[in-house]
Amino acid sequence: MHDHLIAGVDEVGRGPLAGPVVTAAVILDPARPIEGLADSKVLTERKRERLAELIKERALAWALGRAEVEEIDRLNILQATMLAMQRAVAALSTAPHHALVDGNRCPRLPCSCEFVIKGDSKVEAISAASILAKVARDREMVELDQRYPGYGLAKHKGYPSKSHVEALERLGVTPIHRRSFGPVTRLVAQGRLAP
Repeated sequence: MHDHLIAGVDEVGRGPLAGPVVTAAVILDPARPIEGLADSKVLTERKRERLAELIKERALAWALGRAEVEEIDRLNILQATMLAMQRAVAALSTAPHHALVDGNRCPRLPCSCEFVIKGDSKVEAISAASILAKVARDREMVELDQRYPGYGLAKHKGYPSKSHVEALERLGVTPIHRRSFGPVTRLVAQGRLAP
């Protein structure tokens, strides 16, 4: 029996102008270690994909959470991120005793919680959560790129790259763009909506 279950929690997608914020919660199994866990941002896409499969196979429990664009615009990105983290932890098949959250604040959770600055590079369970969240969100942005061609979503994943901002100015704001984010707010004010 596992006497002290610790969940690592992380988010991906706080900075983008488009798409949801995606979170993951992972309780690793000490008996089934996973080699090579690291902050998802320093791993290649292939390595992330491979590790994501291993995490799903070997973790005691894992779950994804999310907050949609409408929620981000209604609550603000920080509150939406906290909500998405709560959803990921609530979706775990096994309730953790304690959560370690990447960043500088904790959402309200049913268990004790502490934040770890740069936790995705220090705590394996947080690294695992960052990998699952990034793989899930990246896949979704690739799908959204099919639905909203021309914005380059598959490439920049919705982040405010120069090409993304230029595409927004050229093609207009879509329903998946965050209206509360500066560059998008400005275009909405000018009535620059995608047909």
